[in-house]
Amino acid sequence: MRDVAIIGIKNTKFGEMWDNSFRDIFVEAGVGSLEDAGVSGEEIDGLYVGNMSGGQFVEQEHIGALIADYSGLAKNLHVPSTRVEAACASGGLALRQAIFGVASGYQDIVVAAGVEKMTDVSSSVASAALAAASDREWEGIMGATFPGLYAMIARMHMHMYGTTSEQMAEVAVKNHSYGLMNPISQYRKKITVEDVLSSIMVADPLHILDCSPITDGASSLVLAPADVAHKYTDTPVYIKASAQASDTISLHDRRDITTLDATVAAAKRAYEMANLGPSDIDVVELHDCFTIAEICAIEDLGFVEKGEGGRFTEDGETAIGGKVPVNTSGGLKSCGHPVGATGIKQAVEIVHQLRGEAGKRQVQRANTGLTHNVGGSGATAVVHILSRER
Repeated sequence: MRDVAIIGIKNTKFGEMWDNSFRDIFVEAGVGSLEDAGVSGEEIDGLYVGNMSGGQFVEQEHIGALIADYSGLAKNLHVPSTRVEAACASGGLALRQAIFGVASGYQDIVVAAGVEKMTDVSSSVASAALAAASDREWEGIMGATFPGLYAMIARMHMHMYGTTSEQMAEVAVKNHSYGLMNPISQYRKKITVEDVLSSIMVADPLHILDCSPITDGASSLVLAPADVAHKYTDTPVYIKASAQASDTISLHDRRDITTLDATVAAAKRAYEMANLGPSDIDVVELHDCFTIAEICAIEDLGFVEKGEGGRFTEDGETAIGGKVPVNTSGGLKSCGHPVGATGIKQAVEIVHQLRGEAGKRQVQRANTGLTHNVGGSGATAVVHILSRER
């Protein structure tokens, strides 16, 4: 197996992109990443695209072929292009498939991308599409929404560990403070704990400002064998680990709904693969689809003991300057959550951090970063560890 490096990156702006089509945004991201890497289309051996639900959001299936076509990689070049779907973890899994292609030696220069156009339909249609990532028979048909499912996780966490609404609100406040500094963010707005707690209740105890938004956006990475990475860039970032795990799709079958066992398993595998531990990680992009999800994730990834995530957050340990800076991009909460692109965007942010390009949200001396992408309420988890050092 060959070592793999990231040599090019690009995010579009995230938000309600009324003037840009699905095709526009994925072409912008893909072309931008090739330009960042200094790679031509003729050099591309493969394309892996995370997309959760093009059929429901833009009435378009056969996404892989469409993207190859409109990126100029189909006609004459005939580059193989594959759509990857794992609900909200589609982007992270697309990156994992691209890593396999390069590491195996079957492909050399590969694009890993993600895209979703979610605002072309009504909020009710978008919510129904997202609900398809839960167990349709046991949850969706019974009226359970994702805010409802995560509200149950939040209530149980509060009951078991004393976590408070104020601590969950601190997640949103922190992530909005970094989203304010990120030019691609959907919400570049400072908020307070009081703002969160006084916002509309969606599913008790989650307020609207505890929830990530519906978003349009695309992100792209270019991967290459580590041995040739310096041919393209002076600042390659190396893939130290890629791990994936699964759990039951419905909450009622879980061992403990406050713990995403898929996250625990994927993180354990990633740490072992990289020969690192949680204390070696300098910056983290994790899946904060709801504020309680960030609190659970920092526990499940091993940064704190179970039940301590709320206090850890309240004490500022997940902020820049704390023990483990989390979601410096603004996270899903502020930067936005175009579901198929999120896992790729997380890796783009870590690359910016490891290159020292994050501006006002830069983590000093960042050498190693981790990404954590979740599908649904935790049925799929994908963890990657990236480093400046090979």
